[in-house]
Amino acid sequence: MKYVLVTGGVVSGLGKGVTASSIGVVLKACGLRVTSIKIDPYLNTDAGTMSPFEHGEVFVLDDGGEVDLDLGNYERFLDVKLTRDNNITTGKIYQFVIDKERRGDYLGKTVQVVPHITDAIQEWIERVAMIPVDGKEGPADVCVIELGGTIGDIESMPFIEALCQFSYRVGPGNFCLVHVSLVPVLNVVGEQKTKPTQHSVRGLRGLGLTPNILACRSVKPLVENVKEKLSKFCHVPAANIVTLYDVTNIWRIPLLLMDQKAHEAILRRLDLLGIAGEPKLDEWVSRAEICDTLHEPVRIAMVGKYTGLPDSYLSVLKALLHASIACHQKLVVDWVPASDLEDTTEKEAPNLYEKAWSLLKGADGILVPGGFGDRGVQGKILAAKYARENNIPFLGICLGMQIAVIEFARSILNMQDANSTEFERDTTSPCVIFMPEGSKTHMGGTMRLGLRRTFFHVTDCKSAKLYGNVNYVDERHRHRYEVNPDMIMELERAGLAFVGKDETGRRMEILELPLHPYFVGVQFHPEFKSRPGKPSAPFLALF
Repeated sequence: MKYVLVTGGVVSGLGKGVTASSIGVVLKACGLRVTSIKIDPYLNTDAGTMSPFEHGEVFVLDDGGEVDLDLGNYERFLDVKLTRDNNITTGKIYQFVIDKERRGDYLGKTVQVVPHITDAIQEWIERVAMIPVDGKEGPADVCVIELGGTIGDIESMPFIEALCQFSYRVGPGNFCLVHVSLVPVLNVVGEQKTKPTQHSVRGLRGLGLTPNILACRSVKPLVENVKEKLSKFCHVPAANIVTLYDVTNIWRIPLLLMDQKAHEAILRRLDLLGIAGEPKLDEWVSRAEICDTLHEPVRIAMVGKYTGLPDSYLSVLKALLHASIACHQKLVVDWVPASDLEDTTEKEAPNLYEKAWSLLKGADGILVPGGFGDRGVQGKILAAKYARENNIPFLGICLGMQIAVIEFARSILNMQDANSTEFERDTTSPCVIFMPEGSKTHMGGTMRLGLRRTFFHVTDCKSAKLYGNVNYVDERHRHRYEVNPDMIMELERAGLAFVGKDETGRRMEILELPLHPYFVGVQFHPEFKSRPGKPSAPFLALF
Protein backbone atom coordinates (compact mmCIF):
# COMPACT_ATOMS: atom_id res chain seq x y z
CA MET A 1 0.00 0.00 0.00
CA LYS A 2 1.23 3.49 -0.91
CA TYR A 3 0.18 6.51 1.17
CA VAL A 4 -0.17 10.20 0.25
CA LEU A 5 -0.62 12.50 3.25
CA VAL A 6 -2.10 15.97 2.68
CA THR A 7 -1.51 18.56 5.41
CA GLY A 8 -2.31 22.28 5.59
CA GLY A 9 -0.50 25.30 6.95
CA VAL A 10 -0.80 29.06 7.64
CA VAL A 11 -4.64 29.23 7.72
CA SER A 12 -7.60 26.86 7.58
CA GLY A 13 -9.96 26.77 4.62
CA LEU A 14 -7.23 26.54 1.95
CA GLY A 15 -8.96 23.66 0.19
CA LYS A 16 -7.06 20.63 1.50
CA GLY A 17 -10.11 18.45 0.87
CA VAL A 18 -10.41 19.46 -2.77
CA THR A 19 -6.62 19.13 -3.16
CA ALA A 20 -6.66 15.62 -1.68
CA SER A 21 -9.63 14.70 -3.91
CA SER A 22 -7.89 16.13 -6.98
CA ILE A 23 -4.70 14.18 -6.24
CA GLY A 24 -6.87 11.08 -6.08
CA VAL A 25 -8.47 11.95 -9.44
CA VAL A 26 -5.11 12.36 -11.19
CA LEU A 27 -3.71 9.13 -9.71
CA LYS A 28 -6.91 7.28 -10.70
CA ALA A 29 -6.55 8.73 -14.21
CA CYS A 30 -3.07 7.15 -14.28
CA GLY A 31 -4.72 3.75 -13.89
CA LEU A 32 -4.30 3.34 -10.13
CA ARG A 33 -6.99 2.37 -7.64
CA VAL A 34 -7.43 5.02 -4.94
CA THR A 35 -9.06 5.18 -1.52
CA SER A 36 -9.25 8.09 0.96
CA ILE A 37 -9.16 8.75 4.69
CA LYS A 38 -10.03 12.02 6.44
CA ILE A 39 -8.60 12.71 9.90
CA ASP A 40 -10.56 15.22 12.00
CA PRO A 41 -8.81 16.11 15.28
CA TYR A 42 -11.97 17.19 17.11
CA LEU A 43 -13.20 15.20 20.13
CA ASN A 44 -16.66 14.48 18.68
CA THR A 45 -17.09 10.83 17.76
CA ASP A 46 -18.54 11.95 14.43
CA ALA A 47 -19.99 15.04 12.75
CA GLY A 48 -23.61 14.05 13.47
CA THR A 49 -24.30 16.38 16.40
CA MET A 50 -22.41 19.42 15.07
CA SER A 51 -24.16 22.56 13.83
CA PRO A 52 -23.73 23.27 10.11
CA PHE A 53 -22.63 26.78 11.16
CA GLU A 54 -19.72 25.17 13.04
CA HIS A 55 -18.49 22.68 10.48
CA GLY A 56 -20.56 22.82 7.30
CA GLU A 57 -22.93 20.04 6.25
CA VAL A 58 -22.99 16.55 7.71
CA PHE A 59 -22.36 14.08 4.88
CA VAL A 60 -24.09 10.69 5.16
CA LEU A 61 -22.60 7.46 3.80
CA ASP A 62 -24.24 4.21 2.68
CA ASP A 63 -23.48 2.56 6.03
CA GLY A 64 -25.14 5.42 7.94
CA GLY A 65 -21.89 7.11 8.93
CA GLU A 66 -22.31 10.85 9.64
CA VAL A 67 -19.03 12.30 8.47
CA ASP A 68 -17.12 15.42 7.47
CA LEU A 69 -18.15 17.10 4.21
CA ASP A 70 -14.70 16.37 2.71
CA LEU A 71 -15.72 12.72 2.39
CA GLY A 72 -18.47 14.00 0.10
CA ASN A 73 -15.77 15.59 -2.06
CA TYR A 74 -13.86 12.29 -2.14
CA GLU A 75 -16.95 10.33 -3.17
CA ARG A 76 -17.93 12.82 -5.88
CA PHE A 77 -14.43 13.24 -7.33
CA LEU A 78 -13.36 9.58 -7.18
CA ASP A 79 -16.81 7.99 -7.67
CA VAL A 80 -16.31 5.65 -4.70
CA LYS A 81 -18.40 4.54 -1.72
CA LEU A 82 -16.61 5.16 1.57
CA THR A 83 -17.37 3.79 5.05
CA ARG A 84 -17.77 5.52 8.42
CA ASP A 85 -14.27 4.29 9.33
CA ASN A 86 -12.79 6.37 6.50
CA ASN A 87 -13.38 9.36 8.81
CA ILE A 88 -11.06 9.19 11.82
CA THR A 89 -11.72 11.53 14.75
CA THR A 90 -9.98 12.01 18.08
CA GLY A 91 -13.23 10.90 19.73
CA LYS A 92 -13.25 7.57 17.84
CA ILE A 93 -9.59 6.86 18.63
CA TYR A 94 -9.87 7.66 22.34
CA GLN A 95 -13.12 5.69 22.61
CA PHE A 96 -11.44 2.72 20.93
CA VAL A 97 -8.42 2.87 23.30
CA ILE A 98 -10.51 3.42 26.44
CA ASP A 99 -12.80 0.49 25.52
CA LYS A 100 -9.70 -1.72 25.18
CA GLU A 101 -8.40 -0.48 28.54
CA ARG A 102 -11.74 -1.29 30.22
CA ARG A 103 -11.63 -4.80 28.77
CA GLY A 104 -8.14 -5.25 30.20
CA ASP A 105 -6.44 -5.56 26.81
CA TYR A 106 -3.42 -3.55 27.97
CA LEU A 107 -2.63 -6.02 30.78
CA GLY A 108 -2.20 -3.49 33.58
CA LYS A 109 0.02 -1.12 31.63
CA THR A 110 -0.17 2.69 32.01
CA VAL A 111 -2.19 3.76 28.95
CA GLN A 112 -0.59 6.81 27.30
CA VAL A 113 -0.82 8.96 24.18
CA VAL A 114 2.47 7.39 23.05
CA PRO A 115 2.41 4.50 22.28
CA HIS A 116 -1.24 3.51 22.77
CA ILE A 117 -3.08 6.37 21.03
CA THR A 118 -0.47 6.69 18.27
CA ASP A 119 -0.49 2.92 17.68
CA ALA A 120 -4.28 2.92 17.49
CA ILE A 121 -4.17 5.68 14.84
CA GLN A 122 -1.65 3.74 12.73
CA GLU A 123 -3.59 0.49 13.04
CA TRP A 124 -6.82 2.29 12.04
CA ILE A 125 -5.18 3.81 8.94
CA GLU A 126 -3.71 0.47 7.81
CA ARG A 127 -6.98 -1.38 8.40
CA VAL A 128 -9.22 1.11 6.60
CA ALA A 129 -6.78 1.59 3.69
CA MET A 130 -7.29 -2.11 2.85
CA ILE A 131 -11.09 -1.81 2.48
CA PRO A 132 -12.06 -1.71 -1.24
CA VAL A 133 -14.30 1.30 -2.00
CA ASP A 134 -14.56 1.19 -5.81
CA GLY A 135 -16.70 -1.94 -6.17
CA LYS A 136 -13.71 -4.14 -7.13
CA GLU A 137 -12.09 -6.89 -5.12
CA GLY A 138 -8.88 -6.41 -3.18
CA PRO A 139 -7.30 -3.29 -1.69
CA ALA A 140 -6.54 -0.04 -3.55
CA ASP A 141 -3.03 0.90 -4.77
CA VAL A 142 -2.88 4.30 -3.07
CA CYS A 143 -4.54 5.73 0.04
CA VAL A 144 -4.83 9.53 0.19
CA ILE A 145 -4.96 10.74 3.81
CA GLU A 146 -6.07 14.27 4.66
CA LEU A 147 -5.13 15.65 8.07
CA GLY A 148 -7.74 18.24 9.08
CA GLY A 149 -6.88 21.52 10.75
CA THR A 150 -3.64 23.46 10.47
CA ILE A 151 -0.10 22.42 11.38
CA GLY A 152 0.58 23.58 14.93
CA ASP A 153 -2.93 22.92 16.28
CA ILE A 154 -2.73 21.36 19.73
CA GLU A 155 -5.48 18.81 19.08
CA SER A 156 -3.72 17.32 16.03
CA MET A 157 -0.40 16.58 17.82
CA PRO A 158 -1.13 12.86 18.52
CA PHE A 159 -1.95 12.40 14.82
CA ILE A 160 1.26 14.18 13.75
CA GLU A 161 3.32 11.93 16.01
CA ALA A 162 1.47 8.85 14.75
CA LEU A 163 2.07 9.88 11.13
CA CYS A 164 5.78 10.53 11.83
CA GLN A 165 6.09 6.99 13.15
CA PHE A 166 3.95 5.68 10.31
CA SER A 167 6.08 7.31 7.58
CA TYR A 168 9.21 5.79 9.14
CA ARG A 169 7.57 2.36 9.41
CA VAL A 170 6.26 2.11 5.84
CA GLY A 171 9.44 3.62 4.36
CA PRO A 172 10.16 6.54 1.98
CA GLY A 173 9.09 4.66 -1.17
CA ASN A 174 5.61 4.14 0.27
CA PHE A 175 4.89 7.57 1.78
CA CYS A 176 4.54 10.99 0.13
CA LEU A 177 3.72 14.19 2.02
CA VAL A 178 1.93 17.02 0.20
CA HIS A 179 1.78 20.25 2.20
CA VAL A 180 -0.87 22.81 1.17
CA SER A 181 0.12 26.35 2.13
CA LEU A 182 -0.73 29.96 1.39
CA VAL A 183 1.33 32.39 -0.69
CA PRO A 184 -0.48 35.72 -0.18
CA VAL A 185 -0.10 38.96 -2.10
CA LEU A 186 -0.14 42.14 -0.03
CA ASN A 187 -1.95 44.89 -1.92
CA VAL A 188 0.51 47.53 -0.72
CA VAL A 189 3.56 45.67 -2.05
CA GLY A 190 1.95 43.67 -4.87
CA GLU A 191 4.34 40.72 -4.66
CA GLN A 192 3.87 37.12 -3.65
CA LYS A 193 5.13 36.56 -0.10
CA THR A 194 6.80 33.26 0.80
CA LYS A 195 7.40 33.82 4.52
CA PRO A 196 4.09 32.25 5.75
CA THR A 197 4.89 29.05 3.83
CA GLN A 198 8.49 29.06 5.08
CA HIS A 199 7.29 29.24 8.68
CA SER A 200 4.65 26.59 8.07
CA VAL A 201 7.19 24.14 6.59
CA ARG A 202 9.62 24.89 9.40
CA GLY A 203 6.88 24.06 11.93
CA LEU A 204 6.05 20.85 10.06
CA ARG A 205 9.69 19.76 9.98
CA GLY A 206 10.07 20.65 13.66
CA LEU A 207 7.31 18.12 14.36
CA GLY A 208 9.17 15.42 12.44
CA LEU A 209 7.53 15.53 9.00
CA THR A 210 9.26 16.77 5.84
CA PRO A 211 7.14 17.73 2.83
CA ASN A 212 7.94 16.13 -0.51
CA ILE A 213 5.59 18.36 -2.50
CA LEU A 214 4.37 21.90 -1.83
CA ALA A 215 0.93 22.87 -3.12
CA CYS A 216 0.75 26.65 -2.88
CA ARG A 217 -2.61 28.41 -2.82
CA SER A 218 -2.50 31.84 -4.44
CA VAL A 219 -4.58 34.18 -6.53
CA LYS A 220 -2.28 33.84 -9.58
CA PRO A 221 0.41 31.33 -10.65
CA LEU A 222 3.68 31.54 -8.71
CA VAL A 223 6.43 33.44 -10.52
CA GLU A 224 9.68 31.52 -11.05
CA ASN A 225 11.82 33.42 -8.57
CA VAL A 226 9.20 32.78 -5.85
CA LYS A 227 9.32 29.05 -6.63
CA GLU A 228 13.13 29.10 -6.41
CA LYS A 229 12.99 30.93 -3.09
CA LEU A 230 10.50 28.42 -1.67
CA SER A 231 12.64 25.56 -2.97
CA LYS A 232 15.76 26.93 -1.26
CA PHE A 233 14.17 27.70 2.11
CA CYS A 234 11.78 24.73 2.29
CA HIS A 235 14.18 22.10 0.87
CA VAL A 236 11.72 20.99 -1.77
CA PRO A 237 12.79 20.67 -5.46
CA ALA A 238 11.30 23.42 -7.65
CA ALA A 239 9.73 20.73 -9.85
CA ASN A 240 7.79 19.55 -6.78
CA ILE A 241 6.24 22.97 -6.09
CA VAL A 242 2.80 23.36 -7.70
CA THR A 243 0.51 26.38 -7.72
CA LEU A 244 -3.13 25.97 -6.88
CA TYR A 245 -4.23 29.36 -8.12
CA ASP A 246 -7.84 30.57 -8.34
CA VAL A 247 -9.76 28.93 -11.20
CA THR A 248 -13.21 29.39 -12.73
CA ASN A 249 -14.62 26.08 -11.46
CA ILE A 250 -13.65 23.26 -9.12
CA TRP A 251 -13.17 20.73 -11.93
CA ARG A 252 -10.11 22.60 -13.18
CA ILE A 253 -8.09 21.73 -10.07
CA PRO A 254 -7.17 18.15 -11.12
CA LEU A 255 -6.22 19.64 -14.50
CA LEU A 256 -3.95 22.17 -12.74
CA LEU A 257 -2.17 19.31 -10.97
CA MET A 258 -1.82 17.34 -14.20
CA ASP A 259 -0.53 20.32 -16.20
CA GLN A 260 2.15 20.97 -13.56
CA LYS A 261 3.19 17.27 -13.53
CA ALA A 262 2.23 16.85 -9.85
CA HIS A 263 1.36 13.22 -10.57
CA GLU A 264 4.91 12.55 -11.78
CA ALA A 265 6.37 13.96 -8.55
CA ILE A 266 4.02 11.77 -6.47
CA LEU A 267 4.59 8.65 -8.58
CA ARG A 268 8.36 9.16 -8.44
CA ARG A 269 8.26 9.42 -4.66
CA LEU A 270 6.11 6.28 -4.42
CA ASP A 271 8.17 4.27 -6.93
CA LEU A 272 5.16 3.91 -9.22
CA LEU A 273 6.47 5.58 -12.40
CA GLY A 274 6.96 2.24 -14.14
CA ILE A 275 3.48 0.99 -13.18
CA ALA A 276 1.21 4.00 -13.75
CA GLY A 277 0.33 5.33 -17.18
CA GLU A 278 -0.23 8.86 -18.47
CA PRO A 279 -3.31 10.49 -16.91
CA LYS A 280 -6.44 10.56 -19.08
CA LEU A 281 -8.73 13.37 -17.95
CA ASP A 282 -10.66 14.12 -21.16
CA GLU A 283 -14.00 13.91 -19.34
CA TRP A 284 -12.81 16.44 -16.74
CA VAL A 285 -11.52 18.81 -19.44
CA SER A 286 -14.88 18.63 -21.24
CA ARG A 287 -16.87 19.18 -18.04
CA ALA A 288 -14.74 22.15 -16.97
CA GLU A 289 -15.11 23.80 -20.39
CA ILE A 290 -18.89 23.21 -20.52
CA CYS A 291 -19.24 24.74 -17.05
CA ASP A 292 -17.40 27.89 -18.18
CA THR A 293 -19.42 28.34 -21.38
CA LEU A 294 -22.96 27.98 -19.97
CA HIS A 295 -24.87 31.26 -20.31
CA GLU A 296 -28.62 30.51 -20.10
CA PRO A 297 -29.39 31.11 -16.40
CA VAL A 298 -31.82 29.13 -14.25
CA ARG A 299 -32.53 30.74 -10.89
CA ILE A 300 -33.07 28.36 -7.98
CA ALA A 301 -34.30 29.83 -4.69
CA MET A 302 -32.69 27.92 -1.81
CA VAL A 303 -35.01 28.48 1.15
CA GLY A 304 -33.14 27.39 4.25
CA LYS A 305 -32.10 28.02 7.81
CA TYR A 306 -28.32 28.08 7.34
CA THR A 307 -28.09 30.30 4.25
CA GLY A 308 -25.33 32.39 5.85
CA LEU A 309 -22.86 29.53 5.26
CA PRO A 310 -23.11 27.87 1.80
CA ASP A 311 -21.05 24.88 3.05
CA SER A 312 -24.11 23.95 5.13
CA TYR A 313 -25.74 22.82 1.88
CA LEU A 314 -22.60 21.79 -0.05
CA SER A 315 -23.93 18.50 -1.43
CA VAL A 316 -27.21 20.13 -2.47
CA LEU A 317 -25.25 22.82 -4.33
CA LYS A 318 -23.10 20.19 -6.04
CA ALA A 319 -26.18 18.16 -7.01
CA LEU A 320 -27.76 21.29 -8.52
CA LEU A 321 -24.53 21.99 -10.40
CA HIS A 322 -24.33 18.42 -11.75
CA ALA A 323 -27.94 18.67 -12.95
CA SER A 324 -27.50 22.13 -14.49
CA ILE A 325 -24.46 21.01 -16.51
CA ALA A 326 -26.29 17.89 -17.69
CA CYS A 327 -29.10 20.19 -18.89
CA HIS A 328 -26.62 22.75 -20.31
CA GLN A 329 -27.96 25.60 -18.23
CA LYS A 330 -26.16 28.03 -15.96
CA LEU A 331 -27.02 27.61 -12.28
CA VAL A 332 -27.79 30.75 -10.29
CA VAL A 333 -28.57 30.10 -6.62
CA ASP A 334 -30.54 32.78 -4.77
CA TRP A 335 -30.14 32.30 -1.02
CA VAL A 336 -33.42 32.99 0.78
CA PRO A 337 -33.28 32.92 4.61
CA ALA A 338 -36.52 31.14 5.49
CA SER A 339 -37.27 33.38 8.48
CA ASP A 340 -37.13 36.47 6.21
CA LEU A 341 -40.31 35.28 4.46
CA GLU A 342 -42.32 35.34 7.70
CA ASP A 343 -44.79 38.02 8.88
CA THR A 344 -42.65 38.92 11.90
CA THR A 345 -39.81 39.98 9.57
CA GLU A 346 -42.25 42.14 7.60
CA LYS A 347 -42.82 44.15 10.79
CA GLU A 348 -39.28 44.10 12.20
CA ALA A 349 -37.15 44.32 9.02
CA PRO A 350 -39.34 45.16 6.00
CA ASN A 351 -36.32 45.51 3.68
CA LEU A 352 -35.23 41.91 4.34
CA TYR A 353 -38.82 40.73 3.92
CA GLU A 354 -39.18 42.45 0.54
CA LYS A 355 -35.81 41.16 -0.66
CA ALA A 356 -36.61 37.56 0.32
CA TRP A 357 -39.99 37.60 -1.41
CA SER A 358 -38.51 39.29 -4.48
CA LEU A 359 -35.95 36.47 -4.80
CA LEU A 360 -38.61 33.82 -4.29
CA LYS A 361 -40.94 35.31 -6.88
CA GLY A 362 -38.10 35.70 -9.38
CA ALA A 363 -37.05 32.05 -9.11
CA ASP A 364 -37.44 29.43 -11.85
CA GLY A 365 -37.46 26.72 -9.17
CA ILE A 366 -37.71 26.50 -5.38
CA LEU A 367 -35.74 24.08 -3.20
CA VAL A 368 -36.33 23.54 0.53
CA PRO A 369 -33.44 21.44 1.91
CA GLY A 370 -33.22 19.46 5.14
CA GLY A 371 -32.72 20.96 8.57
CA PHE A 372 -33.50 20.67 12.27
CA GLY A 373 -35.29 22.94 14.74
CA ASP A 374 -38.25 25.30 14.36
CA ARG A 375 -36.50 28.50 13.25
CA GLY A 376 -37.67 29.49 9.77
CA VAL A 377 -40.28 26.71 9.51
CA GLN A 378 -43.14 29.12 8.82
CA GLY A 379 -41.09 30.73 6.03
CA LYS A 380 -40.47 27.34 4.43
CA ILE A 381 -44.21 26.60 4.60
CA LEU A 382 -44.92 29.90 2.83
CA ALA A 383 -42.33 29.03 0.15
CA ALA A 384 -43.97 25.62 -0.46
CA LYS A 385 -47.39 27.30 -0.63
CA TYR A 386 -46.13 29.84 -3.19
CA ALA A 387 -44.61 27.08 -5.35
CA ARG A 388 -47.78 24.97 -5.19
CA GLU A 389 -50.19 27.80 -5.99
CA ASN A 390 -48.07 29.34 -8.77
CA ASN A 391 -46.96 26.14 -10.53
CA ILE A 392 -43.27 26.81 -9.77
CA PRO A 393 -41.07 23.67 -9.84
CA PHE A 394 -40.49 22.61 -6.22
CA LEU A 395 -38.22 20.08 -4.55
CA GLY A 396 -38.44 19.45 -0.81
CA ILE A 397 -35.72 17.31 0.77
CA CYS A 398 -36.21 15.57 4.14
CA LEU A 399 -37.67 18.41 6.27
CA GLY A 400 -38.62 20.05 2.95
CA MET A 401 -40.93 17.12 2.18
CA GLN A 402 -42.47 17.28 5.67
CA ILE A 403 -43.00 21.04 5.19
CA ALA A 404 -44.90 20.33 1.95
CA VAL A 405 -47.20 17.93 3.81
CA ILE A 406 -47.88 20.44 6.60
CA GLU A 407 -48.63 23.20 4.08
CA PHE A 408 -50.99 20.94 2.10
CA ALA A 409 -52.85 19.91 5.26
CA ARG A 410 -53.29 23.52 6.35
CA SER A 411 -54.29 24.94 2.97
CA ILE A 412 -56.25 22.11 1.33
CA LEU A 413 -57.59 20.13 4.31
CA ASN A 414 -58.16 23.30 6.38
CA MET A 415 -56.24 21.87 9.33
CA GLN A 416 -55.02 25.23 10.62
CA ASP A 417 -53.12 23.61 13.49
CA ALA A 418 -51.43 20.96 11.27
CA ASN A 419 -47.81 20.63 12.31
CA SER A 420 -44.91 18.34 13.11
CA THR A 421 -44.49 17.10 16.67
CA GLU A 422 -40.88 18.29 16.30
CA PHE A 423 -42.17 21.88 16.43
CA GLU A 424 -45.40 21.49 18.42
CA ARG A 425 -45.49 18.41 20.61
CA ASP A 426 -49.20 18.65 21.50
CA THR A 427 -50.60 19.58 18.07
CA THR A 428 -54.09 18.13 17.44
CA SER A 429 -53.24 17.49 13.76
CA PRO A 430 -49.82 15.80 13.78
CA CYS A 431 -48.91 15.46 10.09
CA VAL A 432 -45.33 14.55 10.96
CA ILE A 433 -44.44 12.38 13.97
CA PHE A 434 -41.39 11.04 15.81
CA MET A 435 -40.39 7.63 14.45
CA PRO A 436 -41.19 4.77 16.87
CA GLU A 437 -37.63 3.34 16.75
CA GLY A 438 -35.94 6.68 17.50
CA SER A 439 -34.18 7.45 20.78
CA LYS A 440 -35.46 10.36 22.85
CA THR A 441 -32.48 10.33 25.21
CA HIS A 442 -29.43 10.05 22.92
CA MET A 443 -28.78 12.32 19.93
CA GLY A 444 -25.65 10.90 18.28
CA GLY A 445 -26.19 8.20 15.64
CA THR A 446 -29.81 7.48 16.67
CA MET A 447 -31.63 8.69 13.56
CA ARG A 448 -32.74 6.58 10.59
CA LEU A 449 -29.43 6.69 8.78
CA GLY A 450 -27.82 5.40 5.62
CA LEU A 451 -28.91 3.59 2.48
CA ARG A 452 -32.56 2.45 2.43
CA ARG A 453 -34.75 1.14 -0.37
CA THR A 454 -37.78 3.05 -1.67
CA PHE A 455 -40.37 1.24 -3.79
CA PHE A 456 -42.46 3.08 -6.37
CA HIS A 457 -46.16 2.42 -5.82
CA VAL A 458 -47.19 4.55 -8.82
CA THR A 459 -45.18 3.44 -11.87
CA ASP A 460 -46.03 6.33 -14.23
CA CYS A 461 -45.24 9.15 -11.78
CA LYS A 462 -42.72 11.89 -12.56
CA SER A 463 -40.18 10.63 -10.02
CA ALA A 464 -40.12 7.09 -11.41
CA LYS A 465 -39.62 8.46 -14.93
CA LEU A 466 -36.73 10.67 -13.76
CA TYR A 467 -35.08 7.61 -12.20
CA GLY A 468 -35.42 5.70 -15.49
CA ASN A 469 -38.72 3.84 -14.91
CA VAL A 470 -37.24 1.59 -12.21
CA ASN A 471 -39.27 -0.26 -9.58
CA TYR A 472 -37.20 0.97 -6.64
CA VAL A 473 -34.31 3.25 -5.72
CA ASP A 474 -31.68 3.07 -2.98
CA GLU A 475 -31.00 6.45 -1.37
CA ARG A 476 -29.39 7.74 1.83
CA HIS A 477 -31.46 8.93 4.79
CA ARG A 478 -30.97 11.08 7.87
CA HIS A 479 -34.15 11.82 9.84
CA ARG A 480 -35.95 11.32 13.16
CA TYR A 481 -39.46 12.29 12.06
CA GLU A 482 -41.75 10.87 9.39
CA VAL A 483 -45.08 11.63 7.75
CA ASN A 484 -47.85 10.32 10.01
CA PRO A 485 -49.06 7.07 8.37
CA ASP A 486 -52.51 7.50 9.95
CA MET A 487 -53.10 10.67 7.87
CA ILE A 488 -52.03 9.27 4.48
CA MET A 489 -55.50 8.26 3.30
CA GLU A 490 -56.95 11.69 4.05
CA LEU A 491 -54.04 13.49 2.36
CA GLU A 492 -54.25 11.29 -0.75
CA ARG A 493 -58.03 11.74 -1.06
CA ALA A 494 -57.36 15.49 -1.19
CA GLY A 495 -54.93 15.09 -4.10
CA LEU A 496 -51.47 14.51 -2.60
CA ALA A 497 -49.86 11.36 -4.06
CA PHE A 498 -47.34 9.34 -2.05
CA VAL A 499 -45.70 7.55 -4.97
CA GLY A 500 -42.73 6.06 -3.10
CA LYS A 501 -42.78 4.10 0.17
CA ASP A 502 -40.43 1.89 2.16
CA GLU A 503 -40.59 -1.93 2.17
CA THR A 504 -43.38 -1.93 4.79
CA GLY A 505 -45.56 0.47 2.79
CA ARG A 506 -46.15 2.55 5.95
CA ARG A 507 -43.24 4.98 5.72
CA MET A 508 -43.66 7.70 3.09
CA GLU A 509 -40.58 8.37 0.98
CA ILE A 510 -41.69 10.36 -2.11
CA LEU A 511 -44.68 12.65 -2.60
CA GLU A 512 -45.96 14.40 -5.71
CA LEU A 513 -48.79 16.68 -6.80
CA PRO A 514 -49.94 14.95 -10.01
CA LEU A 515 -51.54 18.09 -11.51
CA HIS A 516 -48.53 20.31 -10.80
CA PRO A 517 -45.68 20.68 -13.38
CA TYR A 518 -43.17 19.47 -10.76
CA PHE A 519 -43.92 19.43 -7.06
CA VAL A 520 -41.91 16.68 -5.38
CA GLY A 521 -40.86 15.94 -1.82
CA VAL A 522 -38.40 13.21 -0.84
CA GLN A 523 -37.73 11.94 2.68
CA PHE A 524 -34.24 10.82 1.69
CA HIS A 525 -31.21 12.94 0.68
CA PRO A 526 -30.66 12.37 -3.06
CA GLU A 527 -27.81 14.92 -3.08
CA PHE A 528 -25.44 12.52 -1.31
CA LYS A 529 -25.31 10.15 -4.30
CA SER A 530 -25.09 12.78 -7.04
CA ARG A 531 -21.90 12.61 -9.12
CA PRO A 532 -20.39 14.74 -11.91
CA GLY A 533 -21.70 13.15 -15.09
CA LYS A 534 -24.32 11.16 -13.09
CA PRO A 535 -26.64 13.82 -11.62
CA SER A 536 -29.28 12.90 -9.05
CA ALA A 537 -32.67 12.36 -10.68
CA PRO A 538 -34.91 14.64 -8.52
CA PHE A 539 -32.72 17.68 -9.27
CA LEU A 540 -32.94 17.34 -13.06
CA ALA A 541 -36.57 18.49 -13.28
CA LEU A 542 -35.66 21.88 -11.76
CA PHE A 543 -33.84 22.80 -15.00
